[in-house]
Amino acid sequence: MSMLTAHQLLGLPPQSAVRVLVTVGTELPFDRLVRAVESWATTRGHTDEVLAQVGASDEPPGAIAWTRFLDGPRFREYFNGADLVIAHAGMGTILSALQFGRPLIVMPRLAQFGEHRNDHQLATARRLSELDRVDVAFDEAELLGRLDDHDLTPREPIGPYADEQMISALRGAIRDSHELR
Repeated sequence: MSMLTAHQLLGLPPQSAVRVLVTVGTELPFDRLVRAVESWATTRGHTDEVLAQVGASDEPPGAIAWTRFLDGPRFREYFNGADLVIAHAGMGTILSALQFGRPLIVMPRLAQFGEHRNDHQLATARRLSELDRVDVAFDEAELLGRLDDHDLTPREPIGPYADEQMISALRGAIRDSHELR
């Protein structure tokens, strides 16, 4: 009788099998993103290569592996092992992908669909796209096109800390705001 791995006990595929990691964060569901990736994986025969972290979704996928949440060490394991990360436009995932050189596609949550309270993720995605820091899909059709292209390379990694110019600018802004009081 063989021993079950921690992944098997949790019903997760082994990290070595996961080529695409989908993450929606921990606060709100983002079913539109998960459904689009599941559709792509199903029609392209990649269902066994995708793991989706779906958060509080009321509609978990049926054709791809999924989990509501991944603890920190397990998330890093899948994140660092994936060929591609697909995510909402949350800054935590974006900064991690840039710091660790992971290929990333983001699709912003939209307030009009009840995916967030406002469209700050749309603004973030637009600005980072303009700076050529991330690949952005603004809707499901664009996401499917980017997945089919799959010629994604990670951007130049960033350091774990802000550079000195940014720190100096923030210190100056804080100092100036205190002087105005």
